[in-house]
Amino acid sequence: MVVNKDIINDYKNNGVALLRNVLSNDWLKKLAQGIEKNFQNPSQYKCVYEKENGKEIFYDDYCNWQRIEEYKDFIFNSDIAKIAAQLMQSKKVNLFHEHILIKEPGATKRTPWHQDQPYYCVDGKDNCSLWIPLDKISKEVCPEFVKFSHNWNKKYLPTKFFGHTYEKKDDEFEKIPDISNNLKDYEIASWELNPGDLIAFNFSIIHGAPGNSSENRRRAFSVRFVGDDATFAKRKGEVSPPFPEVKLKHGDKMNSPSFPEIKV
Repeated sequence: MVVNKDIINDYKNNGVALLRNVLSNDWLKKLAQGIEKNFQNPSQYKCVYEKENGKEIFYDDYCNWQRIEEYKDFIFNSDIAKIAAQLMQSKKVNLFHEHILIKEPGATKRTPWHQDQPYYCVDGKDNCSLWIPLDKISKEVCPEFVKFSHNWNKKYLPTKFFGHTYEKKDDEFEKIPDISNNLKDYEIASWELNPGDLIAFNFSIIHGAPGNSSENRRRAFSVRFVGDDATFAKRKGEVSPPFPEVKLKHGDKMNSPSFPEIKV
């Protein structure tokens, strides 16, 4: 697939871009099958953020591509890494990880405003998250992005989705601005989405998401890639995902079995 130059410019300038109708129903079905498998047998990293009458209604899991064949097939055999390469304008593409987030109808908990890169053990500007909905998403429940914030050259303290910052902090990071009470000061991007669409965003853009007030499930498969200038980062604070098996040093290129290069 060839990504339109206007979309590449949106991605570079705004930190976020919308791609319409880029994934086939076959791939979406495969991802849905993988998600079913994932939560029938979740990993140690599964986290539940909200329950109602004992039922989980907002939960996630990540770093399962090596054990869920449907995820692996999609990541390595669809065009998704090629899309990321074009958006990053990068010759080299390494998988960082995948992340599944589900908000069932009635979930009220908001995903707090946050910036991904300080959570991650990766430095550099060549990176890309691709947020892929498996359900129809109204604008009211779509993730929201503070346009241009990827270029503020700031790193903000990671916030757990429960709403508080990590206990082990990096004191070099700042507290994130109060976006919710000052929305008029920011240009916020969000969209109505159909299955087959995706949102691409830079690790440094500030974003959050409403609860799910719709009648549809809100299943999302996120896959993250890094490019030419990406290097491994040893953070002073807690990182998520933790990647305990990775033995790279600070500043090393992201060459590791945990972060395989994908030929594009």
